Amino acid sequence: MSLTIAPEQIDRIVWNQHHDPFEVLGPHRFEQDGKTSWIVRAYLPNAEAAWVVRPEERMEYPMQAVHHPHFFEATIETPELANYQLRIKEGEHERVSYDPYAFRSPLLTDFDLHLFAEGNHHRIYEKLGAHATEIEGVKGVYFAVWAPNARNVSLLGDFNYWDGRKHQMRKGSTGVWDLFIPGIDVGERYKYEIKNFDGHIYEKSDPYGFQQEVRPKTASIVTDLDAYEWNDAEWMDQRRHTEPLTHPISVYEVHLGSWLNASAAEPAKLPTGETEPVVVVSELRPGARFLTYRELAHKLIPYVKELGFTHVELLPIAEHPFDGSWGYQVTGYYACTSRYGTPQDFMYFVDQCHQNGIGVIVDWVPGHFPKDGHGLAFFDGTHLYEHADPRKGEHKEWGTLVFNYNRNEVRNFLVANALFWFDKYHIDGMRVDAVASMLYLDYCRKPGEWVTNQYGGRENIEAADFLRQTNHVIFSYFPGVLSIAEESTDWPMVSWPTYVGGLGFNLKWNMGWMHDMLDYFHMDPWFRQFHQNNITFSMWYNHSENYMLALSHDEVVHGKSNIIGKMPGDEWQKFANVRCLFTYMFTHPGKKTLFMSMEFGQWSEWNVWGDLEWRLLQYEPHQKLKQFIADLNQLYRSEPSLYTQDFAQEGFQWIDCSDNRHSVVSFIRRSKDSGEFVIAVCNFTPQPHSHYRVGVPEMGFYTELFNSDAREYGGSNMGNLGGKWTDEWSYHNQPYSLDLCLPPLGVLILKINREKTQAVLQQNWSE
Repeated sequence: MSLTIAPEQIDRIVWNQHHDPFEVLGPHRFEQDGKTSWIVRAYLPNAEAAWVVRPEERMEYPMQAVHHPHFFEATIETPELANYQLRIKEGEHERVSYDPYAFRSPLLTDFDLHLFAEGNHHRIYEKLGAHATEIEGVKGVYFAVWAPNARNVSLLGDFNYWDGRKHQMRKGSTGVWDLFIPGIDVGERYKYEIKNFDGHIYEKSDPYGFQQEVRPKTASIVTDLDAYEWNDAEWMDQRRHTEPLTHPISVYEVHLGSWLNASAAEPAKLPTGETEPVVVVSELRPGARFLTYRELAHKLIPYVKELGFTHVELLPIAEHPFDGSWGYQVTGYYACTSRYGTPQDFMYFVDQCHQNGIGVIVDWVPGHFPKDGHGLAFFDGTHLYEHADPRKGEHKEWGTLVFNYNRNEVRNFLVANALFWFDKYHIDGMRVDAVASMLYLDYCRKPGEWVTNQYGGRENIEAADFLRQTNHVIFSYFPGVLSIAEESTDWPMVSWPTYVGGLGFNLKWNMGWMHDMLDYFHMDPWFRQFHQNNITFSMWYNHSENYMLALSHDEVVHGKSNIIGKMPGDEWQKFANVRCLFTYMFTHPGKKTLFMSMEFGQWSEWNVWGDLEWRLLQYEPHQKLKQFIADLNQLYRSEPSLYTQDFAQEGFQWIDCSDNRHSVVSFIRRSKDSGEFVIAVCNFTPQPHSHYRVGVPEMGFYTELFNSDAREYGGSNMGNLGGKWTDEWSYHNQPYSLDLCLPPLGVLILKINREKTQAVLQQNWSE
């Protein structure tokens, strides 16, 4: 006795063309002669025979291949049919498993789908993707993927021998396909097999997958991100109640794969003493491998702590197929790259950073993605994540595609992704890459290769709205974190709050300052007198945004030379120029970022295929430069005048910026509450100046806190014997002045010592 089914329904299952296999497969209840019965159908490619097994009753029901050799069905007379299993005979092998099509209730609710469709499901990553779970007492993995224009979608994996006929998914009303597969668990590899209406097949990694195989393999891996036990509750609570812009922020920018490599013959060591698999760096560097996240935690973190940086910034660690992209061509937005280990390993790295007082910033790339076949490009056989019109949807210069920010589900994918890294990985900030490329429709496009917005302008209104939404969501959930824009144009109010019309970032890279400084320091010091505006111009616009001063990876590649190689003069002058630049940078308003290798004066450009030139640290000039950076960071963190009012006009005051003849500038930095201040005097030429007078606001003894020309840093050790007393000689519109010795290519930082001043004045008064 069987329930009638149309032959075309069978054919659609057999040929893998059905949008809802639950209509045909699994248990179907019917009434006959006043009795309740069930018909169970299963499409089992390669099976010779099959039985429905009811373990609780210890009963088996043979299934018949009535319509097709591999399409089986059985009729069972029973009021209820739950948690049955299928016994399947395939040649000499037999297996017993639960029927995926017996689990009909989706884990995605109508409300989930509604929020996703309008672009406001902030934690959609907890619903889409692959999630190990339990349904009706049966453990398995629930899969869900958005592919609205696909004809049909199937799951591929080791669990079905990568046969797309065996686990066909069901399409919901909003274009989300889902299926629960019982009996599998964390660690399973999988992909989606997607067919368009022309029958073309695309094998795709999971856009919401939390882990992928090590490249060049591209399968996603089921993982449990809640399995790691965090130990940073104190850090997280303190961060939540902190205003970061009034604190010191000194960032060490790192590409994990090229900071330090290990020998491929050396097994990776875990803190437990166990070993983990070795990963070879690349064919261009045989015999070497990447350090794992856990190894980096025990090598990189102590190094960053020794140098005194407050944060590490990681070039994109989201999954990417090509090492040479540095991580900026992402295919797995929700997966930390498996090059260095598992998601739990990366969590350990972040956790250890927090326990050592170091924040973690991650580069995030929402502006474009690569065309790799397993990624987001042409995902469901249509231009789903990208614009169909190449004038809006392609960056030809980069060979990448542009997200369609006007599509709610795409915008939701990205907004939730930003939140995801803060939520699941406890990161402290994100630096958003290439914001300018997102904001302008004509970015790197020739006339005729771009289209205007609806008002005839070049601004990408949808991208700007997306950035506002992202920043609003991030700060709503995670106060105290950083959102940093790499934005190189004069787009207004990038770091202003969204409620006043800004883009909502709380920091913006100061690209103008960076270009001015590198141009200035590249030229022979004699010519600097004609370019004083390079030094002073940044203060004309400094208070228009919350700026971060960054000397990044982009400045040490593609023939630009490393920082020390940009400097003029002999070796001594090159090191002196670098110290002068860094000291001016750390006394100038704004937060700070330095790329790895700058701290010890690497001569060669950054090479992503190798590691840094650590051998240079055997030489004294490089050792002393490293010590200089550590001491400069220590000074910066210990002096509130250098960070509490970076973005307030009261925090900075020129003493004299007009002495271009000597290429000298002097200024005051003031703290927010204590009334403390420091004086910075910068001499940008190799010519020392004795009896150089600088006006100061208070009478007393000014301690020389820092001298970039000190002997311990490799300088000439010219200075002021620890400090100077003021003269009652008004100068530079200040009531008092100091008679200073300015060292060559040196920066002095001085601070009034009120206790010493008071003690001497009292002694003089008593005498």
